[in-house]
Amino acid sequence: MDIEVSEPRSLLEAARGGDTRAFGELCRVYETRLLRQAMGLCSNASLAEELAQDTLVEAWKSLRRYNGRCQFFTWLCAILLNRYRNTFRQKHPLSFSTLGGGDQAQYESHQATLVDAAAGPDQAAQMHEQAALMRACMAALPAKLEQVIYLRFYVDDSLEEIAGALGCPVGTVKSRLFNALEKLRQMNALDDHQENLPMKGGQR
Repeated sequence: MDIEVSEPRSLLEAARGGDTRAFGELCRVYETRLLRQAMGLCSNASLAEELAQDTLVEAWKSLRRYNGRCQFFTWLCAILLNRYRNTFRQKHPLSFSTLGGGDQAQYESHQATLVDAAAGPDQAAQMHEQAALMRACMAALPAKLEQVIYLRFYVDDSLEEIAGALGCPVGTVKSRLFNALEKLRQMNALDDHQENLPMKGGQR
């Protein structure tokens, strides 16, 4: 997980008080990381930009509901996935095979960050296929289960952070995570060692 050394609390407080300029500064702090997450979901540069902007607009509308129990970026990612699942995935059901040359190159570049640099071409191709299978299977999960898988393994957040972002107890997050992993195994999306999940850090 990208650790935020100093959460911009002053900007958050000012933005929650209705300061649009403070919120604009806050957006600039997180927009690159948020766009990276959006690209991972959309696999399309223009749609990723639209999704990221839509997420920030929604964040502004609901900013008073941010409770400070998680990092602001974790909260943004929860909104990002919700907007993607409820709006963008229905409007733009893209598959890898439909991407144009530029978008496909960007998608491959993004996926390359999830693949071991030491992997050979054949292994890398297999890992790309597994990642695509994982995303397809995640899309078939109920929304609450997809949320915990996404925040745990793609955003790489702790169980406590996820609980704070979703407004539920840690025990609920653990239960949802267990159920989600069991369903993914039943869909043959991952093995017993969870090797196909692109988690960057260790288990916390």
